[in-house]
Amino acid sequence: MKKSYILSSLALASLGFFAFQQTTVESSVVEKFTQEHLFSGGGQSGLTGAPGEANCTQCHSGTTQDGTTENSFALLQGTTPVAAYVPGTTYTATLQQTSTPTKSGFSSTTLDGTDAMAGNLIGAGIGGTQNFSSGGRDYVSHTATSSTGSGQFAWSWIAPATDVGPVTFYISSNISNDDGSTAGDIIYLSTHVIPSTASIDEEVANDLKFTAGYNAATNKLVLDFDYLAIGEMNLNLLDMNGRSVFTYDLGQSEIGENHETLALPELKDGMYVVHFFVGNKAMSANILVK
Repeated sequence: MKKSYILSSLALASLGFFAFQQTTVESSVVEKFTQEHLFSGGGQSGLTGAPGEANCTQCHSGTTQDGTTENSFALLQGTTPVAAYVPGTTYTATLQQTSTPTKSGFSSTTLDGTDAMAGNLIGAGIGGTQNFSSGGRDYVSHTATSSTGSGQFAWSWIAPATDVGPVTFYISSNISNDDGSTAGDIIYLSTHVIPSTASIDEEVANDLKFTAGYNAATNKLVLDFDYLAIGEMNLNLLDMNGRSVFTYDLGQSEIGENHETLALPELKDGMYVVHFFVGNKAMSANILVK
């Protein structure tokens, strides 16, 4: 009688253990599905690689890659590419991942020189992008549907109502292997600086000593300019369709005469526009790559 009671207790304990195990497995499956659905559907803030932010490696294992070539960015007014913005104007921002992945995603925000939100972002257009806000910043990202496209996205950007100087589009993109895990994906970070038309007109007139040249033998860009202060230097190279093909942070300038050289990536032959920013000044010149 006593033995029978012990066996019954063991049976009940075993049933309880398997029930607990099944519940735990089901809970983990539900949690995993919920997370994958949320991440594949975009909508994650603070992951653009902008100042004070993380990037997509928060959720996807691995290290970030230079997205200068992978993240092909352009700003359009209607169907016409533009190299500078007019305050208060609505533009279409476009992103094309040049590797044309079958499963991809991105997150982006736009900030001014003080790292404050510059204008407003509205999810729309190619790919079915979405917008959301967090911590005083606007963001756009892919959706569950657009992540299965060819890596092409578009959204609307309403430029600031007043001239805030150059603004920077921060983009973090993801090429996914779509295996349902956080491993094996590749994250690309890039920045794309867009000046205002007012600052370009003013600074081009004032900084006549700025020159930009191309050395075909070394595939290097050569910059010479005068500046009467120490300022952060940034470069944005655009093709003749207004598409940003190369951006670079050159660090701080010297007081007085400056001479900078930097290696360029492989570019197609043709004319390019050099937009160069130092401190609060914007300068521009054309170069011929051949």
